[in-house]
Amino acid sequence: MSTDSISPIMMSIPERFESKRLLIRAPLWGDGAAVNQAVTESIEELRPWMPWAKSLPTLEESEASIRRSRLQFLERTDLRLLLFQKETGELVGGSGLHRFDWQARTFEIGYWVRTSCSRQGYITEAVKAITKYAIHELAANRVEIRCDARNLQSAAVAERSGFLLEGILRNDTRGIDGSLRDTRVYSKVRGVEF
Repeated sequence: MSTDSISPIMMSIPERFESKRLLIRAPLWGDGAAVNQAVTESIEELRPWMPWAKSLPTLEESEASIRRSRLQFLERTDLRLLLFQKETGELVGGSGLHRFDWQARTFEIGYWVRTSCSRQGYITEAVKAITKYAIHELAANRVEIRCDARNLQSAAVAERSGFLLEGILRNDTRGIDGSLRDTRVYSKVRGVEF
């Protein structure tokens, strides 16, 4: 039976995989403390780009978010992934596959890095591994990265990971500060880039 006819809830999807330096896995109950610590450390860098970083979450809010994400992963409605340094077990950041279409097999990768782990190549490494995961485990036809056009670090990750800039959506959405923002759209497409 082809994967196109299988309901996503019935798919066996690995919950963990590795790259050279990272353990990449689905959230588990109890991960809220590590996420809260990383977000607390990084809130000023995250705030301009991440709608969920407007205010510092409590420990309970972080754990509740993890638990919701765990359920969404099992339901196959959102595939949040946490990034852990294999050597130390430290949470490096978060990523995942979001806003997907199971019929068309299209997925969007989102990502963030904790401040103390930035500029060390972890996110580029994670994006490459998650793209392979989407291709091989989820039969992706298209993998996309969207970012605020002003977020040059995020755009650089997409470009280093081999994603092609398809275009810029002008005045696409409101930024965290309420101003209109442009969105860069990058992609990899089956038959062209993989």
